[in-house]
Order: sequence, then C-alpha cells, then structure tokens
Amino acid sequence: MSNTIKAYNNILELVGNTPLVRLNRITESLSGNYFAKMEAFNPGHSAKDRIAVHIIEQAEQKGLLNSNSTIIETTSGNTGFSLAMASMVKGYKCILAVSSKSSPDKIDMLRSMGAEVYVCPAHVSADDPRSYYEVAKRLHKETPGSIYINQYFNELNIEAHYKSTGPEIWEQTGGQITHLVACSGTGGTISGTARFLKEQNPDIKVLAVDAYGSVLKKYHETGELDQEEIYPYRIEGLGKNLIPKATDFNTIDRYIKVTDADSAHMARKIAHAEGMFVGYTCGAAMQAVMQYHTEGEFTADSNVVVLFPDHGSRYMSKVYSDEWMENQGFFNGKNAESPKEVKYIE
Repeated sequence: MSNTIKAYNNILELVGNTPLVRLNRITESLSGNYFAKMEAFNPGHSAKDRIAVHIIEQAEQKGLLNSNSTIIETTSGNTGFSLAMASMVKGYKCILAVSSKSSPDKIDMLRSMGAEVYVCPAHVSADDPRSYYEVAKRLHKETPGSIYINQYFNELNIEAHYKSTGPEIWEQTGGQITHLVACSGTGGTISGTARFLKEQNPDIKVLAVDAYGSVLKKYHETGELDQEEIYPYRIEGLGKNLIPKATDFNTIDRYIKVTDADSAHMARKIAHAEGMFVGYTCGAAMQAVMQYHTEGEFTADSNVVVLFPDHGSRYMSKVYSDEWMENQGFFNGKNAESPKEVKYIE
C-alpha cells in the first residue's frame, strides 16, 4: 500500500475537467442526442473559474502582481466569486463592481469570500459613471498596485476556454460533437470553446443564446450596434448593452433570443426532469435548444453539447423563489414545476 497522501495543493487545482452528462427526460421529445457540460462542478460553481485562474496566473507570470496587489473587476456575480476565491487562495485583495441585477445570493457570496463589493445600477448606459464598467475603472485608477481584469475586453477570456473547455468537450465526445449551444455574455466561453472545436472540425455548428434587451444577435447579423434594442431584462450573465471584444463573432454561426420567463421556467424544469440544480443561464441555454430544435437545427444524428454555466444555489432568491417568480409575472398559471409545499408536523 502506498503511503503517499493523495491531495490537491489548493482548491484552484480543481478548476476544469468538468463532467459531460447526457440529458434524458427533458429532451425525450427531441431528435438527436443532448449532453450538458456541467460547469457547476468547478470549485467556484461556474465556468468563470477558468478565466479567473488563467488571467491571474498570466498576470503573475508577467510580474504584474505582488503580495500587496488588488484585483478589480466588473461582474454580474460569477466571475467575481471566482476572482474572490482565487484572491483568497493567493493572498490578494479583491474589489468588485457588481450589477444591481445580480441576485442577493450572489452578492452575499462575494462578501463571504472576502471581496469588497460595490453594487451599481444595472439599467444605466455603459458609459454612465454609475455603471459597473465605469465604477471598476475608477476604482482601478484610485487603487495603487491594482490590476483590472476587464473580462469584456480581455483576449485571455477567450484563451482560457480555448485551452480548457474546448479540448475537454472534444475529448469527452470523442470528436463526435455536431453542435455547441452556449450563452453569449462577455463571449469568452462560447468564443474560446468554439475556436478550438472548429479547428478540429469546421462543420461543427456553434449556436449562441442572447436575451431580449441585448444587442448581440443583431450585431452578429448586421454589424450594427442598435441602441433601440436595449431595455432592462432579468437574466444575469447573458447578453450585453455593448459589444465585448472578448466575443469572436466569426466563430459563432447563429444567435437566438430567449425570454426571461421561459428561461426561468426552464431552469426549474431541468431540476425536476434531470435532478440537476442549475442556474438561470442554464435555463436560458436549454430554452434555446428547444427553440433551435423547433427551427429544424437538429436531426436524429446530432450530438448537441449544451454548456450549463453555473449552479442553482445562486438563484434561491430569484428563479427558485415562488414569490420572486410571482412578482415578475412569470407564473401566469404555468407553475407545474413549482417546489413542493412544505408540511410542518406540530
């Protein structure tokens, strides 16, 4: 018997190599084979662990960080948590400018991980001094020894997924993947994964998911940023009111838009059908699969990988709250997937 202790040196070594899981009940009426890439199995429970560790380690290699450094970022929650986690392990300070659209669960989690959090109004223009983009820039200027991750305009966002998520999916599917369905926010996840996969097989179709109220779909189709398309929506980490340079639109074949309500209901349906406790954006990705299928994108021979970005625990006060769903007007009689009633024994 070996006396070697088999342990990881720290939690960051658990980032990546997330499982691919076949979807069964929720896709039983669809043509093709469907698989979820479960990014909630990262230690920070989201795909954003990949970019947090990659970008920080690149900065370390370039000598941009020392023991007194502060990491600053703009986030809707998941990237912030991943950065706060990595900062705790590596000994850096972490300051986050967060959208007010982020769930209270996410904000509490950021604070619990030692981050200093600034909550900024979600429904202001990107160049408004109160926007989380501008607040993060200001904090960076005011904080000596800080680095600004700037995930929306950082090519390393793409590179992280090109080097990890793409190769993992290719290996896990034995090169048999025909379609990738993923949400498009900063664009790093879908772009980096798609870039690698299309290098292996240019025939793989990359299908993106956008939100109503976002500018990405029209920009992809026309090259025009249409300000008239911008209006408030509820899904976090999906869509944008600007064009992120971390999106390589050339790697993406199509965009489709999903609604806030459909995405929320779909997240709850996934939990009930597959036993997967997934986040709001996972619901959006699965809803897009349904819509793409209706439009004839898939056949019986399709092997579709759907990227599920995060975990449902970050949405207890939103998607998994009956009260929140009711207040948004999302039920409208469609509450078959509502949680069971709690019964108290006196």
